[in-house]
Amino acid sequence: MQVRLLHSLASTHASFDDPNLVSRAGLVPVMALAQRAGLVAEHVRPGGECGVNAYLKIPCLVAGMVAGADSIDDMDLLRHGALPDLFGGIRAPSTLGSHLRSFTWGNVRQLEVVNRQLLGKLARRTPLLPGRDTLAFIDIDAMQKRVYGHRKQGAAFGHTKIQGKSLLVRGLNALAATISTPLGAPVIAATRLRGGSASSAQIVVRMDSAYYAAKVIAAIRRGRASFSVTARMDAKIRAAIAAIGEEAWTPIRYSEAIWDEDQRRWTSGAQVAEVPYTAFASRKGQAATARLIVRRVRDLNRKAAEGQDELFEC
Repeated sequence: MQVRLLHSLASTHASFDDPNLVSRAGLVPVMALAQRAGLVAEHVRPGGECGVNAYLKIPCLVAGMVAGADSIDDMDLLRHGALPDLFGGIRAPSTLGSHLRSFTWGNVRQLEVVNRQLLGKLARRTPLLPGRDTLAFIDIDAMQKRVYGHRKQGAAFGHTKIQGKSLLVRGLNALAATISTPLGAPVIAATRLRGGSASSAQIVVRMDSAYYAAKVIAAIRRGRASFSVTARMDAKIRAAIAAIGEEAWTPIRYSEAIWDEDQRRWTSGAQVAEVPYTAFASRKGQAATARLIVRRVRDLNRKAAEGQDELFEC
C-alpha cells in the first residue's frame, strides 16, 4: 500500500472576526480627509423611503469602494472587527443596495455636482496634481454601456463597436474628463451621464476626432486653453497636406525601432511636418487657425500603383 501526503487544500476560507482589531486602518485618514473636504450629500435627494439619509449612505459606499469592495455584498467589510467603533453611521449592505436602487437619472446628475465640488476642495488641501501651476492636460473621452429594457432612465441609442463591428445599440452614454500633469497621474475631474477667469498655467485639452467640431474648439478658446484634437481626413485636409514641401518633413526615430538588415532601413520609419491651417472657415465667426501636424509613414506595399510613394496618417 502506498500513502501520499497532499500539501495543498482543496479550498480555503479566511474570516476577519476579531472584534478588537481593524482590518483596514487606512480608511481612517482617507475618510478624515473626506470629512474635512466636505464629503456630504446635501445636493443628493433620492426619493422614497430608501432614499433617506443620503449624507450617511453615500460616504459608506465611498469608503467601501476605497477599501476594495466591488459589489454590494462586499460592503459588509465596513462592519468587520472594530471598524464600527471608528466610524459612525455604517449601514448594512442590503440598505446600501436599496439606496442605490432609489437613484433616478436626476440623482446621478446631483451626485456629479458633489464629485466636482469635492475634487476642488481636495485640491486645496492636498498636493494633488503636482506641477499643475505650470502645465496641465485635460483629456475628454466617451463610453457607452449597453443596457436592456425600455424603462431604463437616461438610455439612448448610439453607435458602438462590438467584435469590431459598429452597431446601433441602446445604452448609457457617459463622458469623462481627466486632468494630468507631467509630474502627476491622471485624476478624474468630472463625469457626465448625458441624454471665470483663467490663471497663468497652461491648460491643454486633448481629444480624438469625435470632438473635432467648431463649437468644441470655440468653447476651449473662450476658456483661454490650448487644444490638441485629431482632425478628420477630408478634402481640405488632404489639400493642405499635399501642399507641404518635401523639405518640411522631419524624420522620426522611434526608441524601439527595428533595423532591417535585408532592406537596410528602419522598419518603423516615419516623418512629421506641420503647416498653418484654418478649420471651419465656412462657419461665420467660428474659424480657427492653428498648427496642422501631420505624420506620414512609407508605403511598404510593393504592388501599389506607380507613383504612390507615401501614405499618410493624421
